Amino acid sequence: MDLNIQNVIKQYGSVKALDNVSLNIPHGSLVCFLGPSGCGKTTLLRAVAGLEDIDSGKIMLGDADLSHTPARSRNFGVVFQSYSLFPHMTAARNIAYGLECRSWTKAQIATRVREMLDLVHLDSQAEKLPAQMSGGQQQRIAIARALAPNPSLLLLDEPLSALDAKVREELRNEIRALQKRVGITTIMVTHDQEEALAMADVIVVMKDGHIEQTGTPQMLYQQPQTSFVADFIGRMNILTLDKATEDKATGNDLHFADKILKLDHSNSGHTAPVSKVGIRPESINLLPAAQAVADDNHFPAIIRSQIYLGHISRLEVVPDKRPDIKISVEMHGAANKTGVLPQTGDAVTVHLPADALRVLS
Repeated sequence: MDLNIQNVIKQYGSVKALDNVSLNIPHGSLVCFLGPSGCGKTTLLRAVAGLEDIDSGKIMLGDADLSHTPARSRNFGVVFQSYSLFPHMTAARNIAYGLECRSWTKAQIATRVREMLDLVHLDSQAEKLPAQMSGGQQQRIAIARALAPNPSLLLLDEPLSALDAKVREELRNEIRALQKRVGITTIMVTHDQEEALAMADVIVVMKDGHIEQTGTPQMLYQQPQTSFVADFIGRMNILTLDKATEDKATGNDLHFADKILKLDHSNSGHTAPVSKVGIRPESINLLPAAQAVADDNHFPAIIRSQIYLGHISRLEVVPDKRPDIKISVEMHGAANKTGVLPQTGDAVTVHLPADALRVLS
């Protein structure tokens, strides 16, 4: 069953934590609520869980209206950032606890606990207390406990943020594989863009209590609709057009650094003046200053800085005619082998491919 959130409002005093939020979450998908602190993502998750009362709107699971159903009656599994395991209970007892509360028989509980421990690959940890396990193991036990009663939804509230980087990367892959294997609809809150890109079927980017943009990871990265989404998902150069010609920037012609930038057909059709365009650092081409360029979208610039990061080199260039703007460029580390990687102080030609430019609101 799909989860359908309709026009949900949640207000704390004069602050609207959720401002008329509507969203459909398909059955069996993993959806990430992504955004900075205070954007409303955790409030929305807690509203879905029944841990926060909404002021207006509806939360529907299939045909069932859960808007005012108590959390204990929603049959949702919730995993918190802090794991919230009972410290005096073994891993097996932690998993069994929710089943005991639901009056499962001892035989059913024993079978289900073995299934859950096997599912998270922690059979050998059954009799260990939480303090005897690593953070990653504790979080897997917390997930197993949430899944044990066969919930309709799995809700994850920043489940990996307390772990170190290597464990976090390993566990996010495990959670994604587990979710696919079980087929349970899952909502995860995170502020980590890489985590969302790696795990989600759909990302919901939130800002100031409303949804800024929703889409697949590929869609949000390649086709951001606003400056906020472009800058929040990955790295993005946001170029402000020349003010002297800004009001003429309709259709396909934009003016930047005393040059005309051309857009491809996917960006055409804008009737209002365009003031900003975006381009990813890895999409920019750097050419020798004297090299001729066959198409438009190029201008002279100077390399101001260079950082070597092994697999990539990150350069900062400043256009000759727009010294107020710094443009980030990423080049693959293999460029070093060819001897063509520009150095700090070099004059270069910057080429912005038309199909990589994005008009931003």
